[in-house]
Amino acid sequence: MKKTSIALATATVAALFAGNVFAAGKTVGVSWKVFQEERWKRDEAVIKEIVEANGDKYISADAQGSAAKQLTDVESLISQGADVLMIVPFDSEAILPAVEQASAEGIPMIAYDVQIEHPDSLYITFDNVGVGRMMAQTMLDSGQTEGNFAFIKGDQGDPNATFLFEGIMEILQPSIDSGAIKNSCETFTDGWKPENAQKNMEQCLTSQDNKIDAVISENDGMAGGVVAALEAQGMAGNVPVTGQDGDLAAINRVARGTQLVSVWKDSRALGKVAAEAALMLADGKSMSDVPNTAPFSGGKRGVEVVSILLPPTPITTSNISAVIDAGWISKEKACEGAQDGVDGC
Repeated sequence: MKKTSIALATATVAALFAGNVFAAGKTVGVSWKVFQEERWKRDEAVIKEIVEANGDKYISADAQGSAAKQLTDVESLISQGADVLMIVPFDSEAILPAVEQASAEGIPMIAYDVQIEHPDSLYITFDNVGVGRMMAQTMLDSGQTEGNFAFIKGDQGDPNATFLFEGIMEILQPSIDSGAIKNSCETFTDGWKPENAQKNMEQCLTSQDNKIDAVISENDGMAGGVVAALEAQGMAGNVPVTGQDGDLAAINRVARGTQLVSVWKDSRALGKVAAEAALMLADGKSMSDVPNTAPFSGGKRGVEVVSILLPPTPITTSNISAVIDAGWISKEKACEGAQDGVDGC
């Protein structure tokens, strides 16, 4: 995407809720699935700023990668008087009892970034099927149109792992069917954890005698673990690896040549949209009052929910300047150790 398009998209998001005035004095409760991940801190900063600037209270809890703890966390946020809940579920099925409790008490909810299949939750995320398409298409566009592919998927309990893979397969299935691409390894990764992704990649390399030509990793954290496994075999930089989230380390790996692409989901834009929606819901507005919503029913259970899907941007060596110019990452961090000819470096 060109810089002008990035600027236009940012301006569009900034204006999305222009003109809305919210009554202050409400409490917005946020349940994070694993707050230690880099990206959530960016999301929270925007959400908290908007909530508190409106005179409202922000409270939160970190489930620390535990579905059981998240159930307790949501109950605690409810008991603390949350007027609206924003939930990033660790396990979209396991969280349903807490969601049912909130629904029964009339507390509006936002499923933030990760779908909850409940009609009373507003699903706000990036187009994750589209992210999968972008990762796969970038791989093909780079010239890697055949060979042995490894697929390092996210956590099995997270619908996003399935949505991403759906998009990936939309692009790659014809090549798999023709025999040009072989699905040599395919595995879910517990908790999306880099160390688990590294183990999965190590096992894949062992089972395939290092004969892997490309790796489709479903996010940047896992891509870091994949690259570490490849480095141990002297293969990093020779085997293209995908990712998504725009993690700072991942953008630098793109510049260095050890990661092919990081599909950038500007969590500042997502946080803004979600915070503004939360204030509307806390103020008594319905989900249908929130701008730019559309029905979505792509989950395992086929439950139709109201959704907002934002467009992502693939970042490669040809447009790293986009994230630098947007203030997402400094030129120094993005370009440290960069290859020759990297845009923006």
